[in-house]
Amino acid sequence: MSFLPTDEQRAFARSLDAMLTAADTPAAVRAWAGGDPDPGRALWGRLAEAGVFALAVPEAYEGVGPLPVELTHAFVELGRHAVPGPVVETVATAVLLGELARLGEPGPAKRLLPALAAGERTATLAVARAEAVRHAVPYALDADRADAVLVVRGEELWRAPGHGPVRVSADPARRLARPAPGGELLAEGPAVAAAAGQARRWATLATAAQSLGVGLALLDRTVAYARQRTQFGTPIGAFQAVKHRLADTLLALEFARPLLFGAAVTLTAGDVAAAKVTTGEAGYAAARTALQIHGAVGYTEELDLSLWLRKARPLRDAWGDPAACRATVLDPRS
Repeated sequence: MSFLPTDEQRAFARSLDAMLTAADTPAAVRAWAGGDPDPGRALWGRLAEAGVFALAVPEAYEGVGPLPVELTHAFVELGRHAVPGPVVETVATAVLLGELARLGEPGPAKRLLPALAAGERTATLAVARAEAVRHAVPYALDADRADAVLVVRGEELWRAPGHGPVRVSADPARRLARPAPGGELLAEGPAVAAAAGQARRWATLATAAQSLGVGLALLDRTVAYARQRTQFGTPIGAFQAVKHRLADTLLALEFARPLLFGAAVTLTAGDVAAAKVTTGEAGYAAARTALQIHGAVGYTEELDLSLWLRKARPLRDAWGDPAACRATVLDPRS
């Protein structure tokens, strides 16, 4: 099986990279974290124009998907540029609604999917595992800024009427809140649970792609810094210890890449979990390497590096932390 991207996929990734580079994404991230979502929403519209969200939406609802491989390429670039907002959760919502329609519940898809594909609406999603349905609802990302807050509780899909207090995570651009109870019941029955499982799998895959992109961005910035920073009249990148650390980081990221795209091809639970744990650990290791090589300057908020440093750990744990992913990989049913 070949995981090499096609010419069209490479061109799509390059176009996103060029667009996001020109958009000054770090400024949008800082504004989002500081309470101004307008630059992030403008960026969202440009992503929608490029067709990113349509990749998860079936053609019957004005999308072009589902296309998991192309979506994975897109989310590597979103991670590489630290794009803020509930991008993963919007994709997961699209997959959930599309799968519900395929299983005979087209109502919510007709209402919500065309606007999600076009970027006219944003969504966030909280999925409570079966064993936790009667306990606290999990946090939803950016529930205060999403146009639709959806919650899956067992075999019920609800549109929440609001959210609770907003909490800032380790990454200030990832704002967390518990969806408010009640609201509108959109669908119920076994189809909801089945669709939620598919949505969770896509969310895990997209988050894994973001982790890889974050790791690649951190490595690129650290290599550039190691070439510029000198000690004893020599660039620190010439020191063997620094070379070895950077090489180990590159190897971990490149080892994760085929697992990620292999999972996008198969979409099995085990493959997606393996990709998530591998990319998450590689991205987090890249953050640790970046911080060590940058030294004290790496801790400063003024340096753009901090925008990626603070994403690596939350992304590693979002939509399946390493322990949960390893358990899935070892589960013979996956």
